[in-house]
Amino acid sequence: MGLIPPTPAAAAAPEALIEFQDNRLLIDLCGEFDRNLARIEQALDVQIVRRGNILVVMGEPQLRARAIQVLGALYARLEAGRALEPGDIDAEIRMGPFDDKVEGGQQMELFQGGRVEVKTRKRTVEPRTEAQKSYVRSLFANELAFGIGPAGTGKTYLAVAVGVNMFIEGHVDRIILSRPAVEAGERLGFLPGDMKDKIDPYMQPLYDALNDFFPGKQTAKLIEEKRIEIAPLAFMRGRTLSNAFVVLDEAQNATSMQMKMFLTRLGQGSRMVITGDRTQIDLPRGVPSGLADAERLLKGIDRIAFNYFTAKDVVRHPLVAAIIEAYEADG
Repeated sequence: MGLIPPTPAAAAAPEALIEFQDNRLLIDLCGEFDRNLARIEQALDVQIVRRGNILVVMGEPQLRARAIQVLGALYARLEAGRALEPGDIDAEIRMGPFDDKVEGGQQMELFQGGRVEVKTRKRTVEPRTEAQKSYVRSLFANELAFGIGPAGTGKTYLAVAVGVNMFIEGHVDRIILSRPAVEAGERLGFLPGDMKDKIDPYMQPLYDALNDFFPGKQTAKLIEEKRIEIAPLAFMRGRTLSNAFVVLDEAQNATSMQMKMFLTRLGQGSRMVITGDRTQIDLPRGVPSGLADAERLLKGIDRIAFNYFTAKDVVRHPLVAAIIEAYEADG
């Protein structure tokens, strides 16, 4: 690696100097107007000064050591030819060292710094928090997994990514994505068009995720071939879903009977993922959420995993986490 770390004696000094051999990569590491360095400074309460091909890190010893670790991991990412986005910096700061072993063959791989990555045809997806990393591992390891937590934590996105990966690798023959067709607190009236036109607005988030993972018009082609299905929860009744990766999104809006119906669709060779947010239930008043019932009844059953997210796992705009925390504090 083209980074010369500080010696133990230098690391114990009030400031640490890190030398980088590739000045071009160092420019990418620092970012435009050193915005990447500013992001690390703010998050870790350190000061970073650039002097030619050397970065000087100042601050408390423990925080300074953490900053050096983050800078080294990000530089290694650039050396490997991978892009550096703001979310990657946040992920490195959040997750830190990784020392677990990962199973799953070609589906999930360890890269520089021990990162878990899920490969699809269009892009490679990286969990950006510890909870997300645990969730991805759980999806590969269990036949039935739940992802429960607030909006913006990547529950559905990561589930679809894993589904696409397993489809590409030949572990499943098709992908089935579903969600309850429940309006979010407002009546939209009758929608024009045929059945597809009426349900597509409810399914749009699932289309958006798929289009992130398949190139060009491939999503439409796979849907036409019935190798990908996107349908409301009500359309699952009476089916047996075999050799498929099945995702139920917005599961908090499924009734108890709908949830039982859906869970019992699981067939041989299939994986099923249930995602939901207990704080965003749009069911009529007095109708219990099937997600809450499933959580209560199924905990403790082997090969069923429950994964939980909090506002700290939000990977959308930083304000989203602050908004969620404000509502939680008021509730």
